[in-house]
Amino acid sequence: MNIDILLQELQFKAIRSSGSGGQHVNKVSSKVELTFDLENSLGLSEREKVLLKQRLASRLTNEHILILQAGTTRSQHRNKQLVIGRFLSLIKDNLKTKKKRKATRPTRASVTKRLDTKQRNSVKKQLRKKPRLD
Repeated sequence: MNIDILLQELQFKAIRSSGSGGQHVNKVSSKVELTFDLENSLGLSEREKVLLKQRLASRLTNEHILILQAGTTRSQHRNKQLVIGRFLSLIKDNLKTKKKRKATRPTRASVTKRLDTKQRNSVKKQLRKKPRLD
């Protein structure tokens, strides 16, 4: 993964933010929309593209384009920085290989501790019952 090439391939579009904000929000396009063409990217290897297509399947369009938006701040520049940061973390997180779980067995001490606790709780609940009058 080459971050410099990825950043050059990003396309930005400024759009009007939704929600409250009065006069400011009605005349300023501060929301930033980032689009990234995963299929035609030169910054990713073929293996990385396949991996990202699988892991980001729900976030990609039919043409394998990733669209992210940021409109939390009133500054277009700050929103652009936020959406770039979100994009980079999304790509990095989804390219990490997950650690394979190693099967282990409980230790003898933990098993005996569990059984002792179960026995103690059983006795405690037996003592709560009314005594039988035989």
